Amino acid sequence: MSLQTLHPERVDETRVQAYSTFAPALINALSQRLARCQGVKELGEMETSLIRLVEETDVAAPHADAMREFAIELIVSTMRNVRSHPDTKSDLEEIDDRRTQGRSEIPETLEEQLQSGLEDSFPASDPPAVVSTAITGGSKHIVGTDEVLRRKKEARGRPSRRRAAAATTGDLR
Repeated sequence: MSLQTLHPERVDETRVQAYSTFAPALINALSQRLARCQGVKELGEMETSLIRLVEETDVAAPHADAMREFAIELIVSTMRNVRSHPDTKSDLEEIDDRRTQGRSEIPETLEEQLQSGLEDSFPASDPPAVVSTAITGGSKHIVGTDEVLRRKKEARGRPSRRRAAAATTGDLR
């Protein structure tokens, strides 16, 4: 049934049905387009202006306050859905908020400061690397520093024990 064949008494009723059916879909599509192009910040500003528009519009209907609440509910839920949509563009972080006061903007100066800072932190910035190699033909028992020192100490103590034992038996070689 087209608009030309619609009975004149049904035109207003059909118009209201069309608006209530298609308006949410249109608002959603436009909001998603805005979010893809402009980002979340623009969505917030648009949401605020749409809510203000609904609140300030003079409606001569018996349930005007309820209609406003439903309209605001539609706006808020639509914006929430658009913000969580994967195609929504994230806003860039404001670099001025992160920049240290008095910091140079000249790339050469920044590079020089970086190099100076790295040189001042050497060798602490380069901790020693622990390297393990695999040798074919079997595994080798890896010992730590404490074990190596203990073995050296024992090795130093062994000859004196032999000499002491030899002295008591009278066998000095």
